[in-house]
Amino acid sequence: MGQKINPIGMRLGINRTWKSKWYVDPREYSRTLHEDLGLRNLIENSPDTRGADISDVEIIRHPQRITIIIHTGRPGVVIGAKGANIERLGGKLQRLVGKKIQIKIKEIHRPEVNAQLIAMNVARQLRTKASFRRSLNMAVQNAMRAGVQGIKIKIGGRLGGSEMSRSEQRKEGRIPLHTFRADIDYGFAESQTAMGTIGVKVWVFNGELFGRETKEDAGQPLRRQRGRSAARL
Repeated sequence: MGQKINPIGMRLGINRTWKSKWYVDPREYSRTLHEDLGLRNLIENSPDTRGADISDVEIIRHPQRITIIIHTGRPGVVIGAKGANIERLGGKLQRLVGKKIQIKIKEIHRPEVNAQLIAMNVARQLRTKASFRRSLNMAVQNAMRAGVQGIKIKIGGRLGGSEMSRSEQRKEGRIPLHTFRADIDYGFAESQTAMGTIGVKVWVFNGELFGRETKEDAGQPLRRQRGRSAARL
């Protein structure tokens, strides 16, 4: 089963948490879900975030406002000169949903081990007609050099301009997709080339999590660390 399902969805409630956190009346569920999709689509395709390398967007709904946490490898692009980009983006989001929007930025300090950023980087190289084999090898080597325990990249489409679509993959280290406690990061991106669309899938294994550990969201790590240090005192 681990080979057929999204590895993040498979581990929800075990060592992963939801990217949208809210409770609504069942009759409002469909509208709220499509509102979240619209927010994510606007953030990822806005001119203000072009080239920002956004890997993830978390949405937390409060009674009077919506908090959006943007995970990006280039926070300066999202913020802009004197915060101009983030102000424009916040205005667009507020007009879309009609509620107060609070935007937080979380920087990804090691983009070479983030599965979504790896997929986006490979897709970008394929778009510029770079050699797909060289792109795969470089991405795998950079990730392993950065300290991951395993990585697998699979691409599919008309590779190299061939007449028929085919798939190619590179793998290094371990990728235990069936193990629930394994911390598997997954990313997907598409490259729109002259010959057609090429899909890029990336799995990254960062080790195993034991007990009730979960991947912390951007708004809480500092508070939790302070709480632990206070408890020790």
